Amino acid sequence: MKKVLIISTSLRNGSNSEILAKEAYRGGIDAGNDVEFVSLKDKDIRFCRGCLACQTNHKCVIKDDMEELIKKVSNAEVIIFSTPIYYYEMSGMMKTFLDRCNPLYGNEDNKFREIYLIATCADENKEALDRAINGLGGWIECFDGCSFKKAIYGVGINDANGALKNIEAMQEAYSLGKKFIE
Repeated sequence: MKKVLIISTSLRNGSNSEILAKEAYRGGIDAGNDVEFVSLKDKDIRFCRGCLACQTNHKCVIKDDMEELIKKVSNAEVIIFSTPIYYYEMSGMMKTFLDRCNPLYGNEDNKFREIYLIATCADENKEALDRAINGLGGWIECFDGCSFKKAIYGVGINDANGALKNIEAMQEAYSLGKKFIE
């Protein structure tokens, strides 16, 4: 069994990407996995200042909710990010979160090795997620032994609660949550 952290980066209550993230969480719980769900919508997360102080002490000088979240990321073996796609890219909150994970860079104690992405968009084409996957890939490349494993494509979802009607994406998200028992 692996320690799984699911991070919802949508700022909207009941968002489609969060619906799929919670379905992955449900799958993980049903399978008996060690899984935690975190939503960033009510977190105090400020922008990175680029001071790079974290590169020497692996701690950020900004005192907000990222200190706790960075510990969760470092201790998880598997991370599942969930984001809405805005203008063919990950949400601003997800990008800000990734930027603020800079204290993890060069930290040999990080446990995460497997990264997944759940994303939703109004566009019908899976290619609409390519830039978000590429952006996440840039972050992943900064960590030795870490790799992108899979994306769950919630495409063609435009209406509130539309993810609930996308049976394929709901099933894939649930199955993703169940898979980490080894």
